Amino acid sequence: MPREGPSVTVDAILLYDGRILAVIRRSEPFRGMPALPGGFVELGERCEDAIVREVREETGLEARVRRLLGVYSDPGRDPRGPVVSVVFELERLGGEPHAGSDAANLVFLDPDESVPMAFDHARIVADWRGR
Repeated sequence: MPREGPSVTVDAILLYDGRILAVIRRSEPFRGMPALPGGFVELGERCEDAIVREVREETGLEARVRRLLGVYSDPGRDPRGPVVSVVFELERLGGEPHAGSDAANLVFLDPDESVPMAFDHARIVADWRGR
């Protein structure tokens, strides 16, 4: 019997010129709101590979994982259903930022300012800041 459970996603904190790179969501849920770059892990894919792929697809940037920031698993964090997110801090290797795939646009957030974000991403940023 197949086991049902939460989906797995990845999200990234990536600084670009000292600011947090975020995407403006093109689709629901949270259409038009800033979100950390990320997305669903594909079958057979490592989380570390998924976040590098998602950042490339959504922002045009090449990056590598610097460190694991945490795992976010509140069952209500995504209105589509239970989703567990593995969050990484990434280091930019190259490329020029541009919106791609699920991103309507890119924004660069002041790391010291709290702004409303999609999902629980404002909390993730606050945790990254150590607050």
